[in-house]
Amino acid sequence: MVAHLGLLSLFSSPFLFTKHNSYSFPTMAALSHDPIREWILSEGKATNITRIGPIGGGCINLASRYDTDAGSFFVKTNRSFGPSMFEGEALGLSAMYETRSIRVPRPYKFGALPTGGSYIIMEYIEFGSSRGDQSLLGKKLAEMHKAAKSGKGFGFHVDNTIGSTPQSNTWTSDWIKFYAEHRLGYQLKLAREQFGDSTIYEKGQRLVNNIGSLFANVVIEPCLLHGDLWSGNICSDKSGQPVILDPACYYGHNEAEFGMSWCAGFGGSFYSAYFEVMPKQPGFEKRRDLYMLYHYLNHYNLFGSGYRSSAMSIIDDYLGMLNA
Repeated sequence: MVAHLGLLSLFSSPFLFTKHNSYSFPTMAALSHDPIREWILSEGKATNITRIGPIGGGCINLASRYDTDAGSFFVKTNRSFGPSMFEGEALGLSAMYETRSIRVPRPYKFGALPTGGSYIIMEYIEFGSSRGDQSLLGKKLAEMHKAAKSGKGFGFHVDNTIGSTPQSNTWTSDWIKFYAEHRLGYQLKLAREQFGDSTIYEKGQRLVNNIGSLFANVVIEPCLLHGDLWSGNICSDKSGQPVILDPACYYGHNEAEFGMSWCAGFGGSFYSAYFEVMPKQPGFEKRRDLYMLYHYLNHYNLFGSGYRSSAMSIIDDYLGMLNA
């Protein structure tokens, strides 16, 4: 569940991301070195910040709304993590934004806080009263997957985070290898290191070594994925258009996008609309739990033993199915 150097320019127009090394809020003297305020009052085209208010909902970052005479901005800060976390989020949002398919907040800038931590400034979107139309969400998500493919293979330009867990995105030519090593394998090792859970590690490794047959006769393309698509990261704008937030982006098998479906509320109309654009492939149902496993393992590592039984059940079921 998520959330999210030197002088760095990641994109030319329309996005500019740079790292500054100053931020402090409490004193008047410090305000002159506040990089959030400085950007809003310069590149953000505002002359006056009229209100700063907290926005709830996140469990990793502090979120705020900055109202100005040039409009509103959405700002997230984190006192524990450096700019690399928000760099990953900014690059992901930018990649999704550039597909011109599903709506995401446009990222403007990220950087370091001099007192420790980091920040990101992005477009403020006024949300509607509901999560929006499920079929429209499915259609728009499929359009994003179809529009954005990587020529480098599976992975992403930078490592990022899934919640607060590091997520390795080393470019890999083979999807099965990528998913086995950088998704399931990493989470299994983390569970062994954090909890001494050798049982889930050893059984999980047996599964990892035998997943190849689940992908028989499947064409796998490296599609741009949101990567953490659960109900808390899905909403709609005032016009009813779906909006997705707080990504953990990478290029992967499009079916992996549904790994958080156990807490995303996707219904029949969502899948019907999605598969009209991105047709369902053979064996889809057999792979669904494999993609959920990554997120159950991550929740186990983030939040503790309450998620262990779900992960273990999936592993045991697959070991039986595959005679592994």
